Order: sequence, then structure tokens, then C-alpha cells
Amino acid sequence: MTTSTSKPSLGKIGAIQPRKIVAGQSLVRESSPWPGQKLPMVLETWTPGVDLLAWARESRGFIEQSLSEHGGILFRGFGLQSPASFEAFINVVSGEALEYRERSSPRSAVAGNIYTSTEHPPDQHIFLHNENSYAGTWPMKIFFCCVTAAQQGGETPICDVRRVYQRIPAGVRERFEQKGVMYVRNFSDHIGLSWRTVFQTEDRSKVEQYCQNAGYEFEWHDSNRLRTRRVAPAVAMHPHTGDRVWFNHAAFFHISTLEPAVRDALRAQFTEEDLPNQTYYGNNSPIEDAVLDAIRDAYRAETIMFPWQPGDVLALDNMLVAHGRTPYVGPRKILVGMATPHNKHN
Repeated sequence: MTTSTSKPSLGKIGAIQPRKIVAGQSLVRESSPWPGQKLPMVLETWTPGVDLLAWARESRGFIEQSLSEHGGILFRGFGLQSPASFEAFINVVSGEALEYRERSSPRSAVAGNIYTSTEHPPDQHIFLHNENSYAGTWPMKIFFCCVTAAQQGGETPICDVRRVYQRIPAGVRERFEQKGVMYVRNFSDHIGLSWRTVFQTEDRSKVEQYCQNAGYEFEWHDSNRLRTRRVAPAVAMHPHTGDRVWFNHAAFFHISTLEPAVRDALRAQFTEEDLPNQTYYGNNSPIEDAVLDAIRDAYRAETIMFPWQPGDVLALDNMLVAHGRTPYVGPRKILVGMATPHNKHN
């Protein structure tokens, strides 16, 4: 499940002629990571000491427009590193930062609605995905802030899921557009996240109400184990740009995408129906290996990576751009915040 790219890194942006952007009373420069590549847009300060919050407050329209066009913006050189200032930036750009609900990965709250990035073991890849695309409601925007860059690795690879949609073979797209994708999740206290952590409550009746409202089938097992099923579209239309996007966790939640050692351990411990996460076509039929390979290949072909620098802030349109994580060595601290809840009924 190695993620690789032959594209140059953002460390080479200095070779590209920047252009000034006049916004409010501050000047920043726009750079592209490499010629012809639009993701991510890079905004840097011309001089030290530019107040990113003040600039963003006067430039919100420009930021929104740029996110819709590019899918992601890397703010570099502004020195934003504290959880409080990071959350304040999110509030300025996108409204109030969201609580992390219907969780699928282990994260710790840092301050307010700012969290650590996914706390999977550092030697493992995290495959590309759009945050909460399996859920009935998802954040339209997700933000990352680098406090400590890893000694080696630890990038947050990204890819434009408009391009992923186009790259996936037409026959595969059509099959998913007709059938959708089914998510089956099992929550227990022994492996993965418990239902208490996922739904942030100790009250089973509240979990049941949430599932009913979100269109989940659910059943309890052994008094404390919860299994949910939900069928959702695999393809979505972006509400503002009108673009068709590959927006699902079909590959991410499928056991075949896991690292071989993890996959084999789960297969040895659980039956198919008891796996912590598994995906199927919406009619409950299995997704073929060749189809999953084609989907993963499409993500990898569109993957872009750059090395983190302390103080970097990456803003992504969560419906246009997927993200992941590479393995790393040494301390790494990346903060995460989400904003602008959306569902198909908005």
C-alpha cells in the first residue's frame, strides 16, 4: 500500500515566479508547486510578521474562491502553531470549528474543537480518503497545522478526487453509481473504536436515535457490541462547483487496503461479518479485487506530497481533495480541525 509520486516537492517552489496578491492591507505571494499543477495553491508572506488571521478576515472571499478552484491551499511562513490560533483561523475562514463526530480513527482533543491527527502507529500508511464520506453528514472543509514535522516521512499526501473520478475506469464508476457502497462497521471494546468513542455518548438509546436519523441499520450483540450498516452513494456532486467527485470510503474501509500484517491478523481473529470495517456494493455483494485495485491505483496516480514545515497550515475542500498519511520517524505533531457541516439535504 505504498504511496509514491514522481512529481517534484514543494521544496522547489522558489524556482517558480511568484505573483503578488493584494488583499486588505497585506501582501502575500502565490506560488505553484510545479508548472501546470494547481494543487495545492501555495500562499506565502512577502515579509515576516504578517498576521494570518487579519489577512484571512479581509480575504475570505478570495480563500473560498481559491479552495473551489484548487481544492487546497498551503499557507506557509505565517508561523501559526498554537491550537488556539489555529482554531481562530478556522473560525475566521469557515465559521465555527466542528466537534469530531461519528469517528473512524483515534484522535485526541487538544483544545476546543482542535484534535491530533490520526494516532495510528507511525510505521503504517493511512490510505487517502475524504473525511467522513461514509457518514450522512461531513465537513466541507478540513484543516491541518504543523506544530512538529517528523524527522523522516510523515507527509500528508493529497489528491483531487475530481481527477480520481475521471481516472477510475468508466465501467467501475457506473457500477458504483448504480449500486452505491455499503459500509458495515462493528464496534467493540476490544479492537478499533468503541461505540462510546465513535458516537461520543454512553447512552445506547442516543446511539440508536442517531442511527435511525442517519439511515443506518443497527443491531446489538453480546450486550455491548454494535454492528451498523449503511448504503450510501459512491459518487457525489459538489454543491458549489457542480463537479462530480469520487466521494466514499469504499477502498479505505475495505480490509484488502490494510497493511498485510494487520489484514492477516484481522482475518485470523474475525469472521467476515465481524470485521471492524468492511465495504460491499450497495446490494451487499462483494467488491471484486480487480475493482479495488483500480480504485487504489487511481488514488495513487493522482497523489501529491510535500514535506511539512513547522507553522504550515493546509486548508482542504473536503469534497474535492482526499488526504492520507505516510509512515514517519521521530516526533510528529499535526493538528486537525474541521468546519462547515454538509449533507445531501443541504
